[in-house]
Amino acid sequence: MSKVAQKDMIISLFEQWSPRKLALDKDPGGLMIGTLDQPVQKVLTTLDVTEAVVDEAIEKGVDLIIAHHPLIFKPLTEIDVKHGQGPIIEKCIKHDITVYAAHTNLDAARGGVNDMLAEALGLQSPNVLVPTYEEKLKKLVVFVPQENVEEVRQALGDAGAGHIGDYSHCTYGVDGTGTFIPGDETNPHIGTQGELEFVDEKRMETVVPVSKLPEVLQVLTGVHPYEEPAYDIYPVELPGEVYGLGRIGQLASSMTLEAFAEKVKEDLNVPAVRVVGPAHATVERVAVLGGDGNKFWPQAQKQGADVYVTGDIYFHTAQDAQMEGLNMVDPGHHVEAVMKEGVQQRLQNQVNEMGFAVEVLASQRSTEPFRFQ
Repeated sequence: MSKVAQKDMIISLFEQWSPRKLALDKDPGGLMIGTLDQPVQKVLTTLDVTEAVVDEAIEKGVDLIIAHHPLIFKPLTEIDVKHGQGPIIEKCIKHDITVYAAHTNLDAARGGVNDMLAEALGLQSPNVLVPTYEEKLKKLVVFVPQENVEEVRQALGDAGAGHIGDYSHCTYGVDGTGTFIPGDETNPHIGTQGELEFVDEKRMETVVPVSKLPEVLQVLTGVHPYEEPAYDIYPVELPGEVYGLGRIGQLASSMTLEAFAEKVKEDLNVPAVRVVGPAHATVERVAVLGGDGNKFWPQAQKQGADVYVTGDIYFHTAQDAQMEGLNMVDPGHHVEAVMKEGVQQRLQNQVNEMGFAVEVLASQRSTEPFRFQ
């Protein structure tokens, strides 16, 4: 039987893979309008929150809008319900529609906007172009009776411990003997009150992202057979997982810049692109960054990109890149709309796994302000 979900539950699922910690400093995001402590039956994903999108949400009975671009980017000094953002805000409040935005955190997230763009362009083994966040690690050492090792190992791995690259549930174990004397107020899993006990145990070591440490410790205390599990936490001087803006990877086969520009038009579903560089230039290594990526072209050039795909390229940025031999393709800012279907599919899968009676829809309204002729 399907379960009723609250809006904050859906946002919690979404933030499991696009957490707010990945957002750049001072980047607006999170709750924009409304409240999260209400039931939800329909969610709408959108690039922008325009009046047309809100009208669509009203028509479809949507309770929660998840947008990439924040509706409120700068502090408002007034809300005029006849102009600007006023009509949008008024309609959302009147129809109990909550608006939530995930901006640069969705750009940086694994499986977020830039991974969606890299996948659409067919980039192989893409890496982060502009690192913005590195997950700090801790080492967790826990002592487990031999008969409970596999149960504890599985539970810790499921909670997020022991993830190294594309490997999960990574641990290292050493056999040993644990000793303890249960006190008068204890109810020991093994042993007798007041008597020294010797137990065959395994010293299990694993790494844990700092952000997941509270959850992992909670799981540990729940699954460990002892009333008081013995564990240690150590600092680790190892690089954690790196998140950031843009991606850089290889095409399956090289092609000319002219052919690649046509590929961008087709793959990203745009009618036209602006191109910097000679038509016959060879393209194999590609950098892509959704939105306005003007200031990041040097990173693309330093990492050996043959072409940099990004939006809103300035005139002088194009000239500077051209002088350094970096080709560019500008498909516009609106290609970030790839996130509508991408977020819809991923979030719907999460909702289904949880058994929530929630339908996730991708907006069918285009928020592209430009037309091409």
